[in-house]
Amino acid sequence: MAQPSPNTLRGAETNFYAEAVEQQFDITMFGQQVHVVATPVQYTWNYGDGTVFGPQPSMGGPLPQERWGEKTRTSHAYAATGDFQVLLTTSFQGTYSVNSGPPLPIPGQGQFSAPPQGISVWRSLTRNYADDCNANPQGQGCPGAVTPR
Repeated sequence: MAQPSPNTLRGAETNFYAEAVEQQFDITMFGQQVHVVATPVQYTWNYGDGTVFGPQPSMGGPLPQERWGEKTRTSHAYAATGDFQVLLTTSFQGTYSVNSGPPLPIPGQGQFSAPPQGISVWRSLTRNYADDCNANPQGQGCPGAVTPR
């Protein structure tokens, strides 16, 4: 997930976070009941502009809208405008148990990538004006302004 999304601004922090949860599976193998538990343990973000963050243990989290633009542990500030594909890869560690026996560790980690998320990075222009639209209704950006041809 990204905040803001699907558009963000060049140079502004875009908050990315995962929504990974523990997974449990019950399967039958060779006539035995096997229970598998997979727990997310690390996250890697490829922000699509050549920047990769991770693997690291924080999945990040959402921010209230009034805090969008703040730097977070998993945020990224794009240096260029354009359309980018962000890819999140989550690493899971697991355990298994056979016929309700004790949980046993599964060696290594499984890595799973979420579908890429598109984000468009735009530029913004800031201008200072000496007065507002009430004082100068014909000023640039005001509803009564005449657009040059």
